[in-house]
Amino acid sequence: MANLYTDNPELRFHLQNPMMKRICELKERGYADKDIYDYAPRDFEDAIDSYDKVLEIVGQVASDVIEPNAEAVDIEGAHCANGRVTYAQGTQVNLDAMIKAGLNGVTMPRRFGGLNLPVTPYIIASEIVSIADASFDNIWSLQDCIETLYAFGNDEQREKYIPRVCAGETMSMDLTEPDAGSDLQRVQLKATFDEENNCWRLNGVKRFITNGDSDIHLVLARSEEGTTDGRGLSMFIYDKQDGGVDVRRIEQKMGIHGSPTCELVFKNAKCELCGERRLGLIKYVMSLMNGARLGIASQSVGISQKAYTEALAYAKDRKQFGKAIIDMPPVYDMLATIKAKIDAGRSLLYQTSRYVDIYKALESIAMTRPLTPEERKEAKQYSRLADAFTPLAKGMNSEYANQNTYDCIQVHGGSGFMMEYACQRLYRDARITSIYEGTTQLQVVAAIRYVTNGTYATILRELEQEPVHESVKPLMDRVVKMTDKLDAVVARTKELTDALAAPDAPVDAQDVLDLLSRHLYEIAAVTVMSCLLVRDASAAPELFATSAQVYVNLAESEVAKHASFVENFRPEQLAAYRR
Repeated sequence: MANLYTDNPELRFHLQNPMMKRICELKERGYADKDIYDYAPRDFEDAIDSYDKVLEIVGQVASDVIEPNAEAVDIEGAHCANGRVTYAQGTQVNLDAMIKAGLNGVTMPRRFGGLNLPVTPYIIASEIVSIADASFDNIWSLQDCIETLYAFGNDEQREKYIPRVCAGETMSMDLTEPDAGSDLQRVQLKATFDEENNCWRLNGVKRFITNGDSDIHLVLARSEEGTTDGRGLSMFIYDKQDGGVDVRRIEQKMGIHGSPTCELVFKNAKCELCGERRLGLIKYVMSLMNGARLGIASQSVGISQKAYTEALAYAKDRKQFGKAIIDMPPVYDMLATIKAKIDAGRSLLYQTSRYVDIYKALESIAMTRPLTPEERKEAKQYSRLADAFTPLAKGMNSEYANQNTYDCIQVHGGSGFMMEYACQRLYRDARITSIYEGTTQLQVVAAIRYVTNGTYATILRELEQEPVHESVKPLMDRVVKMTDKLDAVVARTKELTDALAAPDAPVDAQDVLDLLSRHLYEIAAVTVMSCLLVRDASAAPELFATSAQVYVNLAESEVAKHASFVENFRPEQLAAYRR
């Protein structure tokens, strides 16, 4: 019987990474829950076995229910009438199946009805759901918003809302407005305090809100009269049960049809302040967005995996010129490249999720007791690593999802252009991944300081020193040379921008850095992914050796291309790029 978890053994490999021992120890608080809940793990092996069984359930639901519904959901889409959203019939069936399987609020503590899963198995679950139907993952995975409420809400709010999400209620994050897309400092939705009723009220419009008619909303709004920047914004919790918010319309989109993207009108809607005033954008949205970006990275890998499965099956079946097209070099080159990008992207995704796991678990512990000096140091270290790796994971995997679905259609040839094949839906669904939750260009902005200050190079040098199997040492030697090239282009960039530091410089140094940033970002990203994938191939050659060879070949060519641009760029060329 098909199971989207067990059918993809690479997922179990990442669940069993050695870092999981520390993650489980922190997340399970020394396995203290075993004395309260008979289903709580007793030790590390029991914890991994428990997470493995949960993921098998996710894989079964995804295979038996979600995947078979995907095409019908894409065709039907969600509906809007009288200010409310109705999901496609298949989406409602999917939600019901996930609720019955107990797969909601899975990262929340057991006392709230959650499963206390670490981030890594949760992200694996998100990938599995995305393989089945990326649009449904947009609804199911938004339960992750509860992490923000758990981290920054008060005890009363946790007791009120978290059990509801664990029982199956949905969430959304209401950030974007008609005049505030990527520039969230311009948010104007107004929050005013109602003295008579001792509550806050929201008035205004939000746009492009994923799952916008959800049960529980986290809303970014301007609480400070007279402010115009991010320091005047706060985070609020809106409960649909209280009324006051209508869906004006559902956007008609290229893809992700099962997930309603809504324009919302707030009319004196009652809400609660989440955390402290003025920290809505500066602290809470940044936390929320980093979690969402990791989720889009997993969604992207899931879409890529489904594209590979579809392309591989078609290539084996389709015959031209007397043989299956999978035996033709132009086709098996595309298939090998898709698979290599998936494996490299996964290596980056789950390395990032493990970094997030450790610092998030320590943050959670800090809510109950002071951290030791060693724990504070560990939290700081992994928070920085997560901050550095998240924009790589989101940016590169979303770009790869677009490339992989493009190639999936190409493998199908003319059939891929027909609506009867799933690859056209995957292609349409993939396109948004490099846009929402921060465009690839914004991921470059988030990552570039870690390129220029040497963070990625330092991490690479440390990883390169760790022992690997003899069979992959030649590949690691090539990775070392890519890191050398990364150091060289960073030095070249610094030379260029330092020369433009004078006030009378002919062009702005920041403009030059901004133009070169995408090239530097991609050199760093493919080098990091090469290093991680080679290490995976050392540990599990039966899963990753082939992909490591293919990906390092690809990465070297990408490094050479982008390095050539940086090395040959001159400041006076900047004018040629302005339009």
